[in-house]
Amino acid sequence: MSTTRTTLRRAGLVTALAATGVLTAAGVASAHVTVHPESYAKGATDGVLTFRVPNEENTAGTTKVQVFLPTDHPVLGVLVTPQDGWTAKVTDTKLKTPVKTDDGTVTDAVSEITWTGGKIGVGQYEDFNVAFGQLPDDTDQLTFKTLQTYSDGKTVRWIEEASGGQEPENPAPVLKLTAKSAQDGDSGAPTAPTAPAATSKTSGSSKSTASSGDSTARGLGIGGLAVGVLGLAAAVFAVLRSRSAGSRAE
Repeated sequence: MSTTRTTLRRAGLVTALAATGVLTAAGVASAHVTVHPESYAKGATDGVLTFRVPNEENTAGTTKVQVFLPTDHPVLGVLVTPQDGWTAKVTDTKLKTPVKTDDGTVTDAVSEITWTGGKIGVGQYEDFNVAFGQLPDDTDQLTFKTLQTYSDGKTVRWIEEASGGQEPENPAPVLKLTAKSAQDGDSGAPTAPTAPAATSKTSGSSKSTASSGDSTARGLGIGGLAVGVLGLAAAVFAVLRSRSAGSRAE
């Protein structure tokens, strides 16, 4: 009986540790501010970038989001989608190096977008859609440093860039820019499906639970549960084998 209880306790410990690891991984995976899609072709035109902002606090809501657009490799023709409950302020900046386009020379570009007035609750996220006219074609990626302010006054600075292949604690959203394929031609077509096009009408709220929007977390959850099930099955097998051996001894 003592051996049986010990085996079951060990199995329970394995299952509990697996479940804890899953929950921890899911929380980390869903907490970062990200940009979607993850990549576009260099020089892509007429697309949409979606900034996904999850609420990572347990006792406060997100009340302000600031996204800073690079001006050394500017995004041209930026437009903001109306968002329920939120007011967007767009800041333009004079470019140090004007950009020549088919429509003329561009001397100003958007450098910051600030959303206020709304609230992202605990366990929720919000998608902020930004349409663009043209992406730069002279860089391999764009970094969008972001500040997330909570109702308790705390500000999380999503401004760190990856170094040495390791992800920083507060990574900034990064959009990869890939070489144009032969079929793209000069259109600068995106390498990934774009989000729904921006419209002048307010669409339904994009709030949802953070877990429902993170496929990576779901994958980790399935893997962790599988580990727990295997551990429990091994324990049951050990118990049955122990009892069988005891019966033969009698």
